[in-house]
Amino acid sequence: MADIFELFKKIQKTSDAPKQPISHIVVGLGNPGDKYAHTRHNAGFMALDAFSEKHSFKTDRLKFKSLCGEAVISQKHVLFIKPQTFMNNSGEAVREAASFYKIPSENIIVMFDDISLEPGKMRIRKKGSAGGHNGIKSIIEHIGSENFPRIKIGVGSKPHPDYDLADWVLGEIPKESREVFFDVLMHAGEALEMMLENKTDAAMAKFN
Repeated sequence: MADIFELFKKIQKTSDAPKQPISHIVVGLGNPGDKYAHTRHNAGFMALDAFSEKHSFKTDRLKFKSLCGEAVISQKHVLFIKPQTFMNNSGEAVREAASFYKIPSENIIVMFDDISLEPGKMRIRKKGSAGGHNGIKSIIEHIGSENFPRIKIGVGSKPHPDYDLADWVLGEIPKESREVFFDVLMHAGEALEMMLENKTDAAMAKFN
């Protein structure tokens, strides 16, 4: 019986121990609501959902205008957010979270869709301009920096120049592209793990 009491004491001490501070923010970009759930523009949401399922945590707590979750990945205490502001105002959520935890821009990793890459392709960058992506543009404007790493997930380009861009990115991933698209979501998770291990260059060499 005494051994059981000692075990309970150890468990209590562990649960009372302070958590390591949040050092990184991972952002998945997309639009809230079921109507957008499987659209090209929600690639960032889907990548984060796949990653959270693999690592057994949820992003379901509403804070910072986002659905949030936390996990320790590669010995880093990470805040995961899915901004609920709609894509064009994603920076509001990122700024609030980064300001609250005092996270520098280089520790903010953003996952998002890229129409310049074919489905099944991805590209990692340490920093850069918005490249025409309104979600990234909003983040740059709100945090005042382009110096944040990002994982670009290919969703394919418009079928012809006159095709409306909004209609394209808000269209669902077609059935013939879904297998390679979901494969790249898994690769994005692998790349994210490497980036959180401070192996961004290795991730770029492997996946770019």
